[in-house]
Amino acid sequence: MKELKCECGHVNAHGTIFCEACGKPTVNEKSESKLLDMRYEGSARRSQTYNKTIVDKIWNFFSSVKVGVWLIFITVVASALGTIYPQEMYIPPTVSASEHYAAEYGILGQIYYDLGFHNLYSSWWYMLLVASIAVSLIIASLDRGVPLYKALKNQRVSRHDNFLKRQRVFGTTKVENTEDEISKIKDGLKSRGYNIREEQGNILAEKNRFSRWGPYVNHAGLIIFLIGAMLRFFPGMFVDEVLWIREGETQVIPGTNGQYYLKNEAFILEMYERETSGEVFDTALDRIGDGMLASNFQTNAILFERVDDIVPGAPPLLEEVNEFKIRVNQPLKHDSYALYQVDFKLDEFHTMSFNLTNKETGDNFGTITIDLTNPSNSYDLEDGYRVEIASYFPDFFLDQGKPNTRSRIPNNPAFVFRMFTPETPNGEVSLVAIQQNIEPDGENQYAMRFAGIETRNVSGLIVRKDYTLGIIGLGGAIFMIGVIQGMYWNHRRVWVQRRENEVWVAAHTNKNWFGLNADINKAFKDTSVSLPVEQADEEEDEKIQEDNKA
Repeated sequence: MKELKCECGHVNAHGTIFCEACGKPTVNEKSESKLLDMRYEGSARRSQTYNKTIVDKIWNFFSSVKVGVWLIFITVVASALGTIYPQEMYIPPTVSASEHYAAEYGILGQIYYDLGFHNLYSSWWYMLLVASIAVSLIIASLDRGVPLYKALKNQRVSRHDNFLKRQRVFGTTKVENTEDEISKIKDGLKSRGYNIREEQGNILAEKNRFSRWGPYVNHAGLIIFLIGAMLRFFPGMFVDEVLWIREGETQVIPGTNGQYYLKNEAFILEMYERETSGEVFDTALDRIGDGMLASNFQTNAILFERVDDIVPGAPPLLEEVNEFKIRVNQPLKHDSYALYQVDFKLDEFHTMSFNLTNKETGDNFGTITIDLTNPSNSYDLEDGYRVEIASYFPDFFLDQGKPNTRSRIPNNPAFVFRMFTPETPNGEVSLVAIQQNIEPDGENQYAMRFAGIETRNVSGLIVRKDYTLGIIGLGGAIFMIGVIQGMYWNHRRVWVQRRENEVWVAAHTNKNWFGLNADINKAFKDTSVSLPVEQADEEEDEKIQEDNKA
């Protein structure tokens, strides 16, 4: 668009309200009594000047403060919805998410899952919202910050008469010696911490210009903060996963790409006892009982590192790194990873033993021991006696009369056995659960009798790695710097100009007019120049007059 050249020689962009250099209002400004709009120093903003191409429309959309507020509001509401039920990462890892939400929370849980709120913070549309906020902040900052910077950089000391008259603080005084009075004013403003620029006997006193950039520093901090939050969903940048590991087990540590393994040597649980805990825990022990308050629970673990290449199906070649005792608030830390002790489960079923017996005679033809986490399909008892596991239900329940399992954790194990003997070469079928023995084919000749059980403890650890924390912290720190910068300082300017035997004074600040007036009062104390007064906007005057009439 056509640029506007002011009579002072400065070339302004189309849409500029008043000249960036001398302050003369443009031809578009018709009212001479209305106070000047000093936002962005009257400079043209791209969003208010161009609206033709698709790029212009996208720019104008994201530069709107209303759009930015709505994006933040929608994101906050969506984030709140994600906290109604636990995210998928916090549900038991051995259950299906689709079944868990419906079973635990009913129809609302099913809707929650179907809408994708179970994985809200890593969903594409949530990430798009966060990215849109960042784009809005960047465009809004450029749309306003660049014109503001250019205008403040181009401002001259000597300003147009109409610019001075249309400032909120303005006054004129006839004096005998303008040069002497302006010199006194200059000294007074210097004593108040103002930087002085002079031109042709006129002065521009200015201080705290840096405070104008407070909002843009806020935006920069928020952008860095959002980038850090988005990086959490890039592989290798952030890990926050639960590892349930049983005593004696060796498992790969989640999020390490198969590089590190952990072995649970033993889980230790220690309780407070009245005889040893002292008086400090007496109140708690009175309330919940002796031996019911944990003083320590820890996992004695060995950390291994894989030293061979990953080959599908091949066992890993592991090298011991070190032994650790993982306690609450004393995590295992190694190579940017940390494993925290957060939970435990005592006496989980490990193995169950059964005897194959003749129901009529009670004779025992052998014992089988089943590993509940990795059962075999068949158990040979020799002499023609054999037991097969036709079905295994780790967490047994009857679903409309049919056996099913709630999870893969052996909380309530049940088996469908097929028993082969010399008398029953075709096999007999029996469903055996805790305190249940169901024979679907009628009366069997043989039965599986419970012979014993072994348990073991399970340790619950959280695996964490966070490369984004420094970025998020940096963004937060920059944001707070911007808040302080814009809150506790304000940009103040005083123009003092000579007009023949008169001294004209105009002043402006982006906020805290009382502080500006206080500076002027003290700076003009030893001069004969009258203090400038605050002018009301003509629109405000009209409103006040209408209110008075009403």
